[in-house]
Amino acid sequence: MPNDHEVRLIGRFVDSIPTEILLEDTSHTGRPAFHPAMLLKMCLFAYTRSTFSGRKLEQMNEEFIPMKWLTGDTSVIYRTIITFRSSEHASNLIRYSFILFTTLLSGNGLIQKDALYIDGTKLQADANIYSFTWKKAIDRYEANLVKKMAEMYEELLQSNVIIALSEEELEGLQDIEKMIESLDEALQEVEVAIEEEKVVPKGGSKHKRRRRTLKKHRSKCSNDLLPRKQKYEEAQELFDGRNSFSKTDTDATFMCMKEDPTKNRELKPGYNVQVASNNQYVIDFDIFPNPKDTRTLIPFLESIQTLDLFKYIVADAGYGSEENYEAVIDDFEKVPLIPYGMYYKEQSKKYRNNPKHRDNWTYNETEDSYTDLDGVRFSFSHYSTRNDKKDYQRQFKVYKADTEQMDDQLNQLAKTPKGNQRQTAVNNNWEYFKHKAKENLESETRKDIYAQRKIDVETVFGRMKGVFGMRRVHVRGKQAVHNDIGIMLMSMILTKLAIKARRKARAFQNKFTQNKNHYETIRKLIVIIAIYLFRASYFPAPFFYRHLLHKLF
Repeated sequence: MPNDHEVRLIGRFVDSIPTEILLEDTSHTGRPAFHPAMLLKMCLFAYTRSTFSGRKLEQMNEEFIPMKWLTGDTSVIYRTIITFRSSEHASNLIRYSFILFTTLLSGNGLIQKDALYIDGTKLQADANIYSFTWKKAIDRYEANLVKKMAEMYEELLQSNVIIALSEEELEGLQDIEKMIESLDEALQEVEVAIEEEKVVPKGGSKHKRRRRTLKKHRSKCSNDLLPRKQKYEEAQELFDGRNSFSKTDTDATFMCMKEDPTKNRELKPGYNVQVASNNQYVIDFDIFPNPKDTRTLIPFLESIQTLDLFKYIVADAGYGSEENYEAVIDDFEKVPLIPYGMYYKEQSKKYRNNPKHRDNWTYNETEDSYTDLDGVRFSFSHYSTRNDKKDYQRQFKVYKADTEQMDDQLNQLAKTPKGNQRQTAVNNNWEYFKHKAKENLESETRKDIYAQRKIDVETVFGRMKGVFGMRRVHVRGKQAVHNDIGIMLMSMILTKLAIKARRKARAFQNKFTQNKNHYETIRKLIVIIAIYLFRASYFPAPFFYRHLLHKLF
């Protein structure tokens, strides 16, 4: 293989991983396992060639010379490759590889400006787009099921079936199982009563009629209520705070994709991929089920092992929230270069002249009151607390318009269309973080760092989707998808390093060739001048200059 080929860099990188991390505890019986280093090399090189299928990877190993060079011409079936790619051991290797990547990049001066650029993109899952399960629908179906359980409870009481629970306790799966147990006990008693009947009474046996009723109730409980309750409880566990999931890949969440050919905002199952980069090198990544980026920043920063190498956290306005600012500044002790949602809009002339926005009002610090552009005065009324979905509390100071204004016109302006007094809520903590964000983004040095965000992290997504062709994942399950994306990003880093090394080698070779030609020209000129100087001592001067000019020009 050529010295500047990608397989040599892939081989050297994987071989640099310590043996205690590459190898895991395996069984001492059965067929010997393939070495994880060889399987990781296969996956990395296949992803550089946009080959993601296990069968195609097996075929590539049989026909492609660079792959044979990596594996030592070892035959590997596709099931082995797929099992390794989705394993927990591969996930640990990928996590360690990114730590090793960052350490090597930092040691060689390839990390610049101490800034970590963060952004997210959505990749479609390997799942059917019509395999959705919605939380609202499950909640509605489960509420109807509880009503049917209550109706069944009443029917069993009318049938004189003793149940060891009250009607208020009819909610869980165990309650239906208790109802079935009570029905089984009642059926056993009926069977005994039927066996004791020696003569069938006139009009039929009442015990047999009761048995038919009890069997009907038991069939409904065991064949209808119980399976549905099990299905709904399993779905509630799978939601895990989400609003939907796919039946084909239960870890995938339905969200809007940027690649929407029909342009009707159709929801598709996918994953939210968060990437942290510097100098267009991926430092770390993670996947989340949240469609929005706001709630992914804190857990993503917690998962980055090399966060101490960076001073600035740079992201777009989708990450700007009070909780994120507070965590970055107080918990992670970093400088956030993150604009909030209204940052750019607040700089417009239309916003600054709008009388409805409180930022344009006059604040009296002594009286703790606001006065809008129309002259309506708002005095402090009370404190208020709001809880977000993740139990994050936000404290507000509520200001209410005074009932007695300066004149009758202001009294009318102080009321809402429904006749209530107008009020506004101020979050001082949020206002403080907004002020800090403005200072950071308007600083000359930090402004240049934030301007680098689009060039840095967006290029990673462009290469992943446009150059390497990964617009959707190729496996199912959170761990397998995490490994799939991790191998892709590792391949991109190695390819970028290989291209950079190849360009440096060619530039050095070209420079050496140019210098060599330059030295050769000077050497020839010195020889010619020396010869003519030697001849000048024997020939007249006009003859010497004429021949010298003829040779040189």
